[in-house]
Amino acid sequence: MSSIKCECGHVNPEGTDICQNCGRPLSKEEKGKKLADMRYDGAAIRSMTHKRSIVDKIWNFFSSVKIGVSIIIAILVAAAIGTFLPQVFYVPAANEAQAAQYYEEHYGWFGKIYNALGLSDLYGSWWFMALVGLLGISLVVVSLDRGIPLYKSLKNQRTARHPSFMKRQRLFGEGDGSNADEVMAKAKEKLKEHRYHIREEDGALLAEKGRWSRWGPYVNHVGLIIFLLGVMLRAIPGFYVDESMWIREGETLAVKGAPGLFLENKGFSYEVYTKDNTKEVFGEAIDRVGTVASNYQTDVALYERPEDALPGSTEKEFVGDYSIVVNKPLKYEGYSVFQMDFKLDELKAMTFSLENKATEQPSGEFTIDLSNPQNEYDLGNGSRVQVIDYYPDFSGFQDGEPQSATPIPNNPAFLFRMFTPETPDGETSFVAIRQTLEPLGENQYKVAFRDAETRNVSGLTIRKDKTIPIIFLGGIIFMLGVAQGSYFNHRRFWIRKTDDGRLLVAGHTNKNWVALKRELDDVTRYSGLPQYADQRDPEDQPDVKTEGDSKA
Repeated sequence: MSSIKCECGHVNPEGTDICQNCGRPLSKEEKGKKLADMRYDGAAIRSMTHKRSIVDKIWNFFSSVKIGVSIIIAILVAAAIGTFLPQVFYVPAANEAQAAQYYEEHYGWFGKIYNALGLSDLYGSWWFMALVGLLGISLVVVSLDRGIPLYKSLKNQRTARHPSFMKRQRLFGEGDGSNADEVMAKAKEKLKEHRYHIREEDGALLAEKGRWSRWGPYVNHVGLIIFLLGVMLRAIPGFYVDESMWIREGETLAVKGAPGLFLENKGFSYEVYTKDNTKEVFGEAIDRVGTVASNYQTDVALYERPEDALPGSTEKEFVGDYSIVVNKPLKYEGYSVFQMDFKLDELKAMTFSLENKATEQPSGEFTIDLSNPQNEYDLGNGSRVQVIDYYPDFSGFQDGEPQSATPIPNNPAFLFRMFTPETPDGETSFVAIRQTLEPLGENQYKVAFRDAETRNVSGLTIRKDKTIPIIFLGGIIFMLGVAQGSYFNHRRFWIRKTDDGRLLVAGHTNKNWVALKRELDDVTRYSGLPQYADQRDPEDQPDVKTEGDSKA
């Protein structure tokens, strides 16, 4: 890139608006301004000067504030749309196919599109993570694009500035400099009382404090970048787990999201308040709703696969017995298992008898394990029953075919084939809890319900979050940046003698001009500095000479 040489002889990078040595305006736009643009102290910004290569175009794209705001709006809109329907975590579906069916059945075409676009699992979708990543890239590029030039400009700023620079400051005053040394000495003394850092050079003085406040927005960016990094790490296995599982009494299942861990449900306990053992407030609740739970918990045994176990091995090592109670989770190796829900008296097994319809004499009994029914049950004496089909949650007929809503045995139904010595060819019967059909004609035998065995089911939630410290750190840094940039400000005063015996004073701050004026008033009263004027006020314009008049 080409460079710009100032009248003072200093060579500035292309795009510099204010000479970094003397403060003269360099660009045509800056020369046409009444007040100097001190946002970045006139330093060259890369995105405004490098526009040739593909790297420049990519850099300029991400450094654009409009692009950053657009990405934020896109994330907010996506997050808002994600609240229209329940997220897949709250949907009673066992797998992806069932989830898709659930959204289509309950919400029609909108639910189908909603699920297909990934809005049902918004915060885990690739495109939402991509938006978060783009926002992080934008924050990094913007911080480097603006922060580095500002840092260099402030670090290398000169004490003696050209009169044209001082005259283009918002607060500016000019007066007789016959006793300039005495005035500047008193001003220096008073500025130190206000905790300004003083630098002097060739009859010029620079008083500065609060420079660190200029980095508030960039500290914000750092905090946000760390926060977004924590959010994106949730997509990496092992960093974040938020799963749910249903485990029945007597079952041993692998813990979802926790490879190598297994839980055995040894029993579920459910207790309620009674009027005899509770306080008055619960007595009123019992009268109103009937029952109030005092405790429900799952007693489990935890197992772990040995580290040296072969792939596919079912070998497990006992870890310990635990009780998972509401708000008292099982904690192990960073995982927390919470008691979140329960189902009482789910059907576990059903006992039937094969009977002669005319005499009602039983030919034998058989018990069906609803989680693992056999294909055939031998009753002895030449009688047997075949299970042709099984419908765990019978929901009716569709085109003459029985349907099951879910794989959970909420309303079991069976299609039996019954064989006896009197009916060696077999008879077919469809048996549901409140319905018995004989689709192939009148039967001689029937299957009669005798008994049912139930069990309780525990709903557990498994959580692990290694990103919490990262997100928490990002949030703290962000808030520090907010305080740094909002409640503190960068203040500067320039005082210098000109060659023609005049004394100039100028002041600038990035915010809180009232406080800056108050300090300058105090210094002026004590030291006798020239009276200043706020050049932003059209009714309070200073009567100052131009640079040409001064030389004349």
